[in-house]
Amino acid sequence: MKKVIALVVLAFAALVVALPRPARAFGDVGAFDPRVLVAGGASVASRASAPARWSWELVQRTSAPARLKPTHVRADDTAIVDGPFSWWSGEAAVTPLSPQEISGLRKFFALGGVLLVDDAGVSEDGAPSAFGRTAREQIARVLPDTSPIALGQDHVLFKTFYLLRRAEGRVAGPKTLDAIVRGGQAQVIFSSHDLGGALARGVTGAWEHPVVPGGDIQRERAIRLAVNIAMYVLCSNYKDDQVHAPFLMRRRALPVGP
Repeated sequence: MKKVIALVVLAFAALVVALPRPARAFGDVGAFDPRVLVAGGASVASRASAPARWSWELVQRTSAPARLKPTHVRADDTAIVDGPFSWWSGEAAVTPLSPQEISGLRKFFALGGVLLVDDAGVSEDGAPSAFGRTAREQIARVLPDTSPIALGQDHVLFKTFYLLRRAEGRVAGPKTLDAIVRGGQAQVIFSSHDLGGALARGVTGAWEHPVVPGGDIQRERAIRLAVNIAMYVLCSNYKDDQVHAPFLMRRRALPVGP
């Protein structure tokens, strides 16, 4: 009898091992995580409260899943490839990336990862800060055979959920976003708008930074851009022609302002 039971247990164990298992891939959990990238000598994000607010706005506006307690990841950590998105924000100049950081980011991009490089120190007239300049230099070391191009309102980033006419953040900045596009996907998005500054909100509920020159209306457009970026990451197979579907058009709010 004991031999029979043992044989049954072994057979069951073999069956379990033989069962197909879901493949590990970016986004297999399904929730958007605006992970703070720790790289280039920086240890914290310039807009620490922005990621949680980003997730909250996404859930409230779209019902898409998002982590309400976003995570941090180091560029030289193997966990860099555990999620499809990271957000690199700062004001001060970054130090040269180490070989390990470069290797980690290359693996991240090779798997289709998307990185938002958000200049938190950009001036009101759109002039880049030391972070904005040096971060671009370091990304050029990671992806030396690519160059950023301007993305305007005709790009899918501006219409994944909301129909937007331009990019905006804490400052109006340029109308376009710069991006490194590989395989048809915008993998590195450069924002000279301090998007995190428009999202940052303290524990008291007060916005942490004034938005110039457009105030609350501009902040709303900045939040909509953040939602669009999240939807772009979540819907990696999103097609340009889908944004013209009447059903989707009816569900989207109209653009705010000019």
